[in-house]
Amino acid sequence: MRKVILSVVGLILIIGAYFASQAIIASNQKERPKPKKVIKTVFVDTVNNGIVPINISANGNLVSQRRLELFSEVQGVLQRGSKLFKPGQTYRKGETLLSLNSAEYYAQVKAQKSALYDQITAIMPDLRLDYPDSFQKWNAYLNTFDVNKNTPELPEMTSEKEKYFISGRNILTSYYNVKNLEQRLSKYRIAAPFSGILTETLVTEGTLVRPGQKLGEFIDTSVYELEVAISKSYADLLKIGSQVMLTTINGEREYIGKVSRVNGNIDQASQTINAYIEVKGSDLKEGVYLEAVLEAKEEADAISIPRGLLQPENQLFTVRDSILEMINVQPVYFSEKEVVVKGVPDGTRIVSKPVPGAYAGMLVKMYQEGKDTQTQAE
Repeated sequence: MRKVILSVVGLILIIGAYFASQAIIASNQKERPKPKKVIKTVFVDTVNNGIVPINISANGNLVSQRRLELFSEVQGVLQRGSKLFKPGQTYRKGETLLSLNSAEYYAQVKAQKSALYDQITAIMPDLRLDYPDSFQKWNAYLNTFDVNKNTPELPEMTSEKEKYFISGRNILTSYYNVKNLEQRLSKYRIAAPFSGILTETLVTEGTLVRPGQKLGEFIDTSVYELEVAISKSYADLLKIGSQVMLTTINGEREYIGKVSRVNGNIDQASQTINAYIEVKGSDLKEGVYLEAVLEAKEEADAISIPRGLLQPENQLFTVRDSILEMINVQPVYFSEKEVVVKGVPDGTRIVSKPVPGAYAGMLVKMYQEGKDTQTQAE
């Protein structure tokens, strides 16, 4: 009997514990709150189509418009000049850039001049007897002849007989040989064809220079040019003389250039055409990196928007009655950050800043830039 009573009591305790645990669990459950519907705020602009200038951006490094690569046509030892033949050395137009030792060759030229003088002197008695009318001018020529100066031009021969006589004594051949030697003698000295600066030197004083050897580079520092590659679709819009705004890479300095030349050949690989922009500036250096903005044309009935707003398949988000919608547009020009589009009706409210997770039919509240009022979607 006692076992039965204990079993009944134990069963009652188990059942009571079960119901007590269920009551405790039920008391700890909280009702899950219903999520609130989040309505995103979007920034909008009201479209007003107009004329949008299309500016083509390009960049490149400056190079001197006039560059002279110095080569030697003769052989000799580089002599010391009034200025050191070193990079960074400036020269005015006509100044001697470098000169080679020409003493040996100069002596040869003087010998040939003396031989020509002797030939003319030898024919003077015959000229006095046979061609008295020509004697005076040839005598005057001898009086002005100086072996230490450039050979003067021969007197003009007025008759066929005089010409045959002079030519038969090999005077013309000797004269042109001397002029040829004088021309070659002038190549021992290289003068600056324009004012500029040496940017590279490959020889020093005392160096034996050989024909065909490169000596250095000389550039004009007054005028530079920038070569830029432009898409072929704008080739007919580039006009020589058009002004171009140039800026340094950090944007601290600006320069005004102009289109000086446009290449007539289109690069087959990149389908671009090269344009050359002339620019001047006392602080400019060769190799400076500049960015150029060329005014190509103007597009009517269009707007310019950030590229991030253009959706796939050339669509834009618009807002109508607090609902996002998508419309088709026609892009006409892409720049690095902007895109020019057409086909957006005037008065359309377009989303002016990207909205993460946006989709057509999305409920939004609208904030119109430039105004203090905010419209709350109902």
